[in-house]
Amino acid sequence: MIRVLLAGGGSAGHTSPLIATADALRRKMPDVEITCLGTERGPEARVIPAAGYRLELIPPVPLPRKISLDLARVPARLRGAVVSTRAVVERIHPDVIVGFGGYVSMPAYVVARRLKVPLLIHEGNALPGIANRFGARFCTNLVATSFPNTALPHGRFIGLPIRRAISTLDRAEMRALARDHFGLDQDLPTLLVTGGSQGARRINHSMAAAAEDLAVAGIQVLHVKGPRGDVPLGRDASTRPPYVVVSFVDRMELAYAAADAMVGRAGANSVTEAAAIGLPAVFVPLPIGNGEQALNAMAVVEAGGGLLVADADFTPDWVRRTVPPLLSDPARLQQMSEAAGGLIRRDADERLADLVIEAAGR
Repeated sequence: MIRVLLAGGGSAGHTSPLIATADALRRKMPDVEITCLGTERGPEARVIPAAGYRLELIPPVPLPRKISLDLARVPARLRGAVVSTRAVVERIHPDVIVGFGGYVSMPAYVVARRLKVPLLIHEGNALPGIANRFGARFCTNLVATSFPNTALPHGRFIGLPIRRAISTLDRAEMRALARDHFGLDQDLPTLLVTGGSQGARRINHSMAAAAEDLAVAGIQVLHVKGPRGDVPLGRDASTRPPYVVVSFVDRMELAYAAADAMVGRAGANSVTEAAAIGLPAVFVPLPIGNGEQALNAMAVVEAGGGLLVADADFTPDWVRRTVPPLLSDPARLQQMSEAAGGLIRRDADERLADLVIEAAGR
């Protein structure tokens, strides 16, 4: 039996690969003891216990990107989080600590170094974050990366762990069930729209403004608006073709299976999941941050598996000009699907779990 501490939270970009890795560890070693480290502020407070894993909470230490009063408070906050993390580690005695980046991981990396606990890091984005750049400098094992050109010490490209329900998805086989689940027509070209876990105002409003044009082109839409998002449709959503709006989807594999193409952000999870199942995508990178979302999508776009459009350029006119011709061209969609599907590894969860077990054995 081994004990593993998985540290990651603050966003779905950290919690999703964490849970996928935990599931893979359980499949390989049913008696493994898994503890997760997170905060009450992030989605981990809900999704990790819901997935059946024990969660230990520590104080959050957000890392401001700009010079501000909050930046001056970071050292004191980090000390408090390190103390809390050390208490967890000394209580559960993990054989290995695995960090997935974000502010939850920083104190875990400090404690791993101080207590000489084997450490393994996974970086989700093409452009690494602050916490993982820090941890990679003294990582005792390796730094696993989701994309092949991520520059980190000890880095090895293995891919991004994604849930088995998605990595093993057969879109064609599930299509009828998925479209029935969402009340969609079985035979119409179908576009999935999603702005990520919180939605995206630019995507929501541009798609809504072009809804009538999509209907005229015979395209139906499944639009995941986010829990606080709004989709101001100028047409009756119950008319044909359907324009189905939902706040969130807890079975994303069904949303993917229903679609012929998607529009969404370019977070690591979105890019990896779409490419892994061969779903043609229009990526609209988040306009804030350090540009990591555009880099996440670059390999898929360059291979011909997706389109990349800046947030400011994703206007209703752009949607009208670009989306109907794309959804109305099955040959092009098939070419994009094949180009994307050949790039991304579907077994990163298994690969990372093997590396965790190997590190714990040392």
